[in-house]
Parts: sequence; C-alpha cells; structure tokens
Amino acid sequence: MTDSSTDAPTGPGRLTRRGLLAGGSAFLLSGCVTANPAPPVAPTPPAPPPPPATPLMYQALPNERFPVEAVDVSRIPQHLWRQDVAFPHAERPGTVVVDTQAKYLYHVGQNGMATRYGIGVGRDGFAWDGRAVIAYKREWPRWTPPDSMVARQPELQPYSIANGGMDPGPRNPLGARALYIHQNGADTLYRLHGTFQPWSIGKAVSSGCIRLLNQDVIHLYDTVRDGSPIVVYQGGLPGAPVAESWSEEGLAPPLPGNA
Repeated sequence: MTDSSTDAPTGPGRLTRRGLLAGGSAFLLSGCVTANPAPPVAPTPPAPPPPPATPLMYQALPNERFPVEAVDVSRIPQHLWRQDVAFPHAERPGTVVVDTQAKYLYHVGQNGMATRYGIGVGRDGFAWDGRAVIAYKREWPRWTPPDSMVARQPELQPYSIANGGMDPGPRNPLGARALYIHQNGADTLYRLHGTFQPWSIGKAVSSGCIRLLNQDVIHLYDTVRDGSPIVVYQGGLPGAPVAESWSEEGLAPPLPGNA
C-alpha cells in the first residue's frame, strides 16, 4: 500500500506541512520582537566664520622704538576701525573732535570729510569736556601721573612727578604717542594717547584721557599740528552716530594707572 503521508515531498520546491508549520511559527515569533531604530544623526554645526584679515593699517610696526604688535581686529568691532567718513558739522579743517558718548574721535579734513577713530574714554567722574588746543606732541612719552592720581593709587608712587615718571615702553599707559591738551594756556592734565590694551577701545575705563590704538595714535600724531583746536563733547556730538555696545568678556588686566 502506498504511503500517503503529507510530510512526504510531492515535488521539487514544494513545502511540507511540517516545514510550513515551522516557518509560520518563526514568522509569528518574529512579529513579537521590537526593532531598535538607529539613533538620529545630529546635523553638523556650520563652521565658524573665518577671523577678519588684519588690514594693512593695523599690521605690526617693526621700525618703532618699541615693538608694536599687529592689532587683533577680531576683538574690535569694525565700526571702531579707522575710516574716512562724512562730517557735516561746523568745525574747521584741522580740528580734533571727540565724542565720548559714541566713542569716536574725528580729525576734520577738507570738503566735509573727517578721519574717524575708535577710542576709549574716561570712567564716570573722570571726564572732561570743552574747547582747548593740542599744545604739543611726544613720541614714546614718559608718563607722570598727577599727584591726585597717586593719592588715589599709592602703588603709583614710584612713577610720581617727584620720582621722574615712568619710562617709555610697552608697560607705559601712554603707549606710542601722546598729544597734550591745554586750555587758556594751562595744562588740563588730559591727553590723547596710545594704548597696549586694544580691548579697551570702545570702553570707559581710563582716568579721563582719550586712548587710541597705537597704530591710530601714530597716524593722528603724524597729521595733527601743534596748536590745533580740540573740542570734547561728553553729551554726544549732535547728529553723530552712536557706537554699538559690545561684550567685555575676556578682558586683559589693566596696565598700571590706566591713564
């Protein structure tokens, strides 16, 4: 008698009942397994913009008496860089105009134009304003803090007028150049001067003097004549743009005296 078992193959490629049941059980079991999806891939953050290139006017000055390094312009907002701008105000050419509120100094030129510089200015209580003249200028000046400053900061006694002041150099708060402001024939004790603290441009950190980048004060020194008029506005130059504020994060420690 012929065996009619359903487990016997009935032809090539045919499934037996046993094979079908086994495969079905595996399929049903696989339906109970939870697949773990691959974690989402975080998008790659955009690359930071490259730092601005240092313009020629802010390159290092190797021929100076003391080293003047290139300015790290990434730390100074571009509106505080030296630039020629329109100057629609009633000041004659050759006048120096200081707008302490906007943190700008203008050297008035011809045909309604001026060279504008970013500046650092005096802290509250140490500011001066009015009209005066730039009596004279000095390259790599000595710094002699006034007696009133020495009284407030006794650590400056070694640099007092009686002790001859501080020698020129990279630690001198007046930097590479100084222009001396007189009013009615008397020294106001205020200066336009350079700084080795470029981060302080755009800030109110000094004891009243106006500071510029060393490269900028050298440029100003070369173009301003002795006896030139100067006017300082504490309340802001009428109609002039106001400088934008910017972060003080990462400031370096001040030099002695912070003129």
